[in-house]
Amino acid sequence: MVLYTIKRLLHIAVAVGVSPLWAATPQEQAAAREVIARFAGEHMPPLELGSVPAENDCAVYTYQTAGGKLHLQGSSGVALCKGYYDFVRSQGKGICSWSGNRHEAVDTESCTGITKRVSPVPYHYYLNVVTYGYTMPYWDFARWEQEIDYMALHGIDMPLALVATEAISARVFKRLGLTEAEIGAYFTGPAHLPWLRMGNLYGIDGPLPREWHEQQIELQHKILRRMRALGMTPVCPGFSGFVPKGIQRVVPDADLVEASWSDGAFNNYMLPPNHPLFARVSTMFIEEWEKEFGPCSHYLIDSFNEMEIPFPPHGCKARYRLLAEYGEKVYTALKAASPNAVWVMQGWMLGYQRRIWDPATLSALISRVPNDKMILLDLAADYNRHFWKNGYNFDYHRGFYDKGWIFSVIPNMGGKCAHTGVLEFYANGHLDALHSANRGRLLGIGMAPEGLENNEVIYELMAHAGWCNHKTELHAWLRNYSICRYGECPQELEQYWECMQKSAYGFFTDHPRYNWQLRPGSKSKGTACTHEDFYKAIEHFAAAAPQLQKSPLYRADLMELAAAYLGGKVELLITKSEQAIQSGDTAKARELEDTIAYFMHGMDALLNTHPNHTLEAWLHRARQCGTTPQQKDAFEKNARRIVTIWGPPVDDYSARIWSGLIRDYYLPRRQQYLKGKLTPGPHADLAAWERDWVEKKRGTSHYKKLRKPVNYAIKLIEQAREIIP
Repeated sequence: MVLYTIKRLLHIAVAVGVSPLWAATPQEQAAAREVIARFAGEHMPPLELGSVPAENDCAVYTYQTAGGKLHLQGSSGVALCKGYYDFVRSQGKGICSWSGNRHEAVDTESCTGITKRVSPVPYHYYLNVVTYGYTMPYWDFARWEQEIDYMALHGIDMPLALVATEAISARVFKRLGLTEAEIGAYFTGPAHLPWLRMGNLYGIDGPLPREWHEQQIELQHKILRRMRALGMTPVCPGFSGFVPKGIQRVVPDADLVEASWSDGAFNNYMLPPNHPLFARVSTMFIEEWEKEFGPCSHYLIDSFNEMEIPFPPHGCKARYRLLAEYGEKVYTALKAASPNAVWVMQGWMLGYQRRIWDPATLSALISRVPNDKMILLDLAADYNRHFWKNGYNFDYHRGFYDKGWIFSVIPNMGGKCAHTGVLEFYANGHLDALHSANRGRLLGIGMAPEGLENNEVIYELMAHAGWCNHKTELHAWLRNYSICRYGECPQELEQYWECMQKSAYGFFTDHPRYNWQLRPGSKSKGTACTHEDFYKAIEHFAAAAPQLQKSPLYRADLMELAAAYLGGKVELLITKSEQAIQSGDTAKARELEDTIAYFMHGMDALLNTHPNHTLEAWLHRARQCGTTPQQKDAFEKNARRIVTIWGPPVDDYSARIWSGLIRDYYLPRRQQYLKGKLTPGPHADLAAWERDWVEKKRGTSHYKKLRKPVNYAIKLIEQAREIIP
């Protein structure tokens, strides 16, 4: 704890612009060695770790080989891990990914010159508040250990750390006099906690059992201990003002503001910062947090995520005065509990709701917060550039008015699995910020995906970019990526990447979904890539099977890509079937529906062999969090809800291309829809069917594992190849 406290003070110094000469402590070196050993396995090379000072507040690593040993120095545990990872990747000998790791024996003889890298920024940020709902709500420490290793090896040193938020909130609410029933009615199921934390909703699939809070406290201790041991700067939760309505029973004059979200479909209650209770609760929360988990330097506080703000209109002096007072009250309350703490705020709304957050509005909100005590997470530069096309927030807000800020992207919404994202931008878009006249106090580069375990090349590329201050030549980088991932890069893979950049990885789609992932009859069109070059890309990838099929990562990627290929063809078949139904050609529609079912079952069977894309694994993790049969069923219901009907009404938002979800949900739902159209019987109530699937179904249907998945994938691709518009 003493070592961590010293490092914390140094990290605070970075935030305020001082240049501390901090370097990897012995504790961090030991933690880094453990990460490297887990990654390297039996191929762990002779390794000597050492320390080197940071430069201009930025992390540094150096490495060279001598005497058959790798000599690696770093300014932090993370820098050491990143240095080792880059050494391995420079030789094409391995990769760390969500689908699995590859690590072959490295050469410790030939790299005699010193390789040195200095990060262009002090921080490398990671995660989104809602990642804790779409991917991470049911993780145990074994899975968290894998993710923290992933962070360290990819040079990520500023992760969001929100586990156990509700356990601390419950303590505060009890101290205020709320009952267990009032608190329980407020909390949601685990997967919906992010939106409770941001004030968007409350109560869905709650209450949370006492055992859940105990588990989360224990888990967060392990998470923070590991992060701190590696020299990371975790961003922990602060108090944003959202409270149970029952607080008015114990504080009758608490004039709560009802906040609404998603066009009024959900609501929560906010305690105004000008009420004395706000400062009291904020202080109590931070005190309870630090009493349990030790000191924290950065706290996330978000009060306006996707919300309308209850202030006078633009141009009215009262608007800006009230916002300035609001920001001042929030910061003052935080400072009272933790004098050196930095207020971290998400900036998603700055682009998403620019009609609200013009320069006068944002500058007023943050005007009374010291410049060195605030960091704005500019989360979605990829949306600014490729979807909203409204210019970068850092330009629009002139470098964020001297506040610290972090350039970030959101490569994923809802944990969707479909392929999308402009690779060239993820490789080099951060250079726009580094070289901008509005760079201001740029402190970090990061990524804030809503869901993980998808589009893995994008995250690998962004992690590389965060440590790079020059243009990346994408062709060479992708070739190295392929060699690191599969062991070699044959010509077919070169052609795969070329076609992907002309299709799925050359365009940005914010919500890529196939039409079969949307409620039948909704007349919504699919948005996932079905470009001709996308199909060509996957055909090239599959053609590399004779050379690469011994690689576990190639096999996993082939299963995922073949499912995407079939998914696009099924979308086309559904369009044709709907046309046949409309024209009264039921015979043709039935024939098409048989083909649809065949290919969807094929997709499901392929994904059964994938390490991540299964509903079964998702539900298993959820059930493992329960200590009684009733708790296990409740957590499974919550897990089913978030990936399907969500609330409702945020239906089909998460849209996973998963085994189990295809055969048990998407295909049966379509078959329900066809009742009264192609099969006898009354029309089905799809909303009721979906609700029953979430609330009453348990487990997944039986499936048979494929014996030769590579052969089957190639066969299905060949069969589907002939399906054309």
